[in-house]
Amino acid sequence: MFARRARGLLDFTFALLCVWCAYHHTPAGALLRRTGAWAFHTRTTARPLLAYYDGVSGTAVPVPAALPASMLLRVPTSAEALAWGTHSALKALDPKAREPALGLARELGIAPETLVDPARGPAATRRLLDALARDFPSEEARVTAVFAGRVPARFALERVDAEGGALSLERLAKQLPPGFEGSSVGAAQALALSTALMLGWPVSESAPVTSPFGYRVHPTLRTRRMHTGVDLSVRSGTTVSAVAAGVVRRASEDSVNGRVLVLDHGRGVTTAYCHNSELLVKAGTRVEKGQAIALSGSTGRSTGPHLHYQLELAARPVDPFGFRTALRMADGATEL
Repeated sequence: MFARRARGLLDFTFALLCVWCAYHHTPAGALLRRTGAWAFHTRTTARPLLAYYDGVSGTAVPVPAALPASMLLRVPTSAEALAWGTHSALKALDPKAREPALGLARELGIAPETLVDPARGPAATRRLLDALARDFPSEEARVTAVFAGRVPARFALERVDAEGGALSLERLAKQLPPGFEGSSVGAAQALALSTALMLGWPVSESAPVTSPFGYRVHPTLRTRRMHTGVDLSVRSGTTVSAVAAGVVRRASEDSVNGRVLVLDHGRGVTTAYCHNSELLVKAGTRVEKGQAIALSGSTGRSTGPHLHYQLELAARPVDPFGFRTALRMADGATEL
């Protein structure tokens, strides 16, 4: 059908395309990009290798269906958030994948079935995590023990300690014995959920929601599209605050999002703030929770002054209201 020379050119083009896809969309490519960035002291956009197994490439992080009443009135403690996130991640696993956690519960005298019980699950999971705190002081090691078992987690922790450097779930996952690699999926989900539950709110909590998360008819394009965040009605020039400590990964402007900031809070949690009139921080800046990062506006594709606030877990947008634990009004009254 094709001349030999044309067929050769077509084969060469497809080969280049395959190399490009492998370089940008596979663990091996990510490893190569990160190694190159380390060698030449440059930055890389390659996501962590764990991201290819923790839900980014196919399995979404489970979102808690409902939070207990006690967590709707205040920001939870880190222990409460970790317990609820771990409980939610356990419920999303298939029964076979839960076996390490259930076996650990039996060993510690906790009824295994309570770990995934909707009513008793968070409290039972916290008892489990508290019992592991002595042997596994860090949250990363603790959730690894829950999803992989005590012995594999101890093996991984000792290997990481021997290597030196900062402890992370990604490093622990790499050191798990053969056959336990999948355990890091549940652990990553638990940490992402617990981090999201600790987030604050970018503007006054009394700011009206003009467009919620979900499918809608786009106000300017007039087509049905997914709205990947929530639109909060605020006047231009309103201070926008970081909902948690993190690093500014993007501070730029485009025709759709206007002046936009993207913050990376770690553990697969990122937040975005769009349509601002002014950005107060630059890419690469470390910010703290509550720090002023922008002034709201109506830049980009916008029908009026507002803030588009977006939350992503493992690179997938989720409804921020699913994690808005402290529903407090600006005057201090409780909004139920």
